[in-house]
Amino acid sequence: MQHTMLQPAHPHGPDPHGADPRDLLPRDEPVRLIDEAGAVHADEGYPMPSADLLRRAYRGLVEARRINDQANALVRQGRLAVYPSSHGQEACQIAAALVLGAGDWLFPTYRDSVAVIARGVSPADAMVLLKGDWHSGYDPHEHHVAPQTTPLATQLLHAVGFAQAAKHRGEDTVVLAMCGDGSTSEGDFHEALNFAAVFHLPVVFFVQNNEYAISVPLSRQTAAPSLAHKAIGYGMPGRRVDGNDVAALLAVLGEAVDRARAGGGPALIEAHTYRMQAHTNADDDTRYRERAEVQAWAERDPLTRLRTHLTARGLLDAAGEQELAEGAETIATALREALNADADLDPEDLFRFVRSTRSPQLQEQWHRLRDELERAGTAVEGGPR
Repeated sequence: MQHTMLQPAHPHGPDPHGADPRDLLPRDEPVRLIDEAGAVHADEGYPMPSADLLRRAYRGLVEARRINDQANALVRQGRLAVYPSSHGQEACQIAAALVLGAGDWLFPTYRDSVAVIARGVSPADAMVLLKGDWHSGYDPHEHHVAPQTTPLATQLLHAVGFAQAAKHRGEDTVVLAMCGDGSTSEGDFHEALNFAAVFHLPVVFFVQNNEYAISVPLSRQTAAPSLAHKAIGYGMPGRRVDGNDVAALLAVLGEAVDRARAGGGPALIEAHTYRMQAHTNADDDTRYRERAEVQAWAERDPLTRLRTHLTARGLLDAAGEQELAEGAETIATALREALNADADLDPEDLFRFVRSTRSPQLQEQWHRLRDELERAGTAVEGGPR
């Protein structure tokens, strides 16, 4: 089914006498602009992104793959407690970061470290959560990236609330909220989409359908034709896109972001991709999926696909490839060195970041801990506060 680009709806909410409900339905097949062999797959509804944007995306993919590999090594070395790899899903991660403007916000999940890094957060700060030192190792306001969440779908409600606040302030902020296929089975998913649609908020819900919610396959999550079909039940457009085609992702996500910014309201984008590695290092994926299935998806690698396409167009050569690899290795080295260094812990941080103004109760608790540490002979910097 060929969809029609939707125009901004009624400023106070979806107009029941406006867009044809059939225009809310996704296509029968996901949008694709570059096929698995790297060839152009022309689409009437979505133009190919510019050569410059594709080159930027490829740099992001190279760096993302190296970050994933380095993080997995750090888990084995005991420097990370856990790592939910996005190996094979890097196209979704990079596209999510590239389609947003400087004033827009990203609301990621625990598997979206690469998107967080691509948004400007340093790799070392993005990994602090997974090391276990902090709840979040970066300032959300500095990079417009909310803290990564472990509970499924809770960040979707936060994203919707943030978008409503921005709308009340008259800002042109767009919020991109990421989640996985398992999150669509949560009540928070329903509440977030319903609220966003009713109040016509500038939110793009981006579902990375990687086929499994840990060990639970998609067939045990939903009987819908696709996850994107759920959108029509809330009165917003649903779109399906090849999640291993970064060009298609940039086009489809970019259109949804532009539409939201123009007052068109929320949209639900489903990217069809695959989790190539285990859910985390604590998971044994051989217990619930066959190696042949994994290998079939390996042949659809987003990095290989874009490399082939750019090389064929003369936009990438061996020298350029080497330069990108060296840049990615520099990032991996910095990440490795940062996580191999022992953390300089300050006990007062337990109380310093609970509230913007420390309550008398917290102040009393800090004084008690400080006194105990001093009696034990532990040096405490800063003294009374």
